[in-house]
Amino acid sequence: MTLYEGKKGCAYKVRDMLMEEGLMRRLQALGLNEGTDVRLLNRKKKGALILSVRGTRLAVGRHISEHIEVEPEEDER
Repeated sequence: MTLYEGKKGCAYKVRDMLMEEGLMRRLQALGLNEGTDVRLLNRKKKGALILSVRGTRLAVGRHISEHIEVEPEEDER
């Protein structure tokens, strides 16, 4: 599933990031890598997601979150 399909309040593990190299490197610099645990904190009306990543909040747009493959955390299944 993609991060955009996730539910508010649930935790996920990033499986794959399918996007252009420059954008992927920027997200990796912000701490969003394959294997990273993320929690979906909020969903905005125009599609932006607010995430908790490694103790900090990160906002990503719909066009980015639709290209991040995730799987639910073990305790969220």
